Amino acid sequence: MRRSLPALVFAASAAVFLGTACSTVGTLLGSDTISFSQPQIQARLAKGFPRDYQKLGGLVTLTLMNPRLSIPAGERRLRVDFDFAAGALGHASRTPDGSFTLTSSLRYDPATRGLHLYEPRIESVEAGALGGRMADTFRSALNDWLSDWSQKEPIYRFDDSLIGRLGARRVEGTKIEDGQVVVKLGE
Repeated sequence: MRRSLPALVFAASAAVFLGTACSTVGTLLGSDTISFSQPQIQARLAKGFPRDYQKLGGLVTLTLMNPRLSIPAGERRLRVDFDFAAGALGHASRTPDGSFTLTSSLRYDPATRGLHLYEPRIESVEAGALGGRMADTFRSALNDWLSDWSQKEPIYRFDDSLIGRLGARRVEGTKIEDGQVVVKLGE
């Protein structure tokens, strides 16, 4: 009887674990959507910064830092605020010279297994410390960076676990709805 108690406890634990795992996969596979919250996307986005971008053959370094993602209620585009710093002659700065805000929809790219900015727009640039002419230079540099970044790098990459749970299902589209990023799945 004493030997069967540990076996019974193990069997019950295994059944609970498998039941939970199957229900999670079943929920994912039985649903037409996957939703991501602002904190989930913010956590992944923040890991990639600060980042330095060389411009004008290394004469100017644009450093982007402190991304702050929000999904405003009732909006169909997410918002990301960044601080930026300007460095010169190959020396990056970590002291913010200004900030900017972009808004964007999202798209899924199967090649990167991630959510990318789609039709991003720079909404505002605050660069008071740099003066008017420099602000225009940095707005141009920001637009160049934004175009490149939105094509090549996701703001959220699906991990191996999620890809495994998707199996043969494919992503049909993305939308921003009710303060979340919603990914529509198909067969």
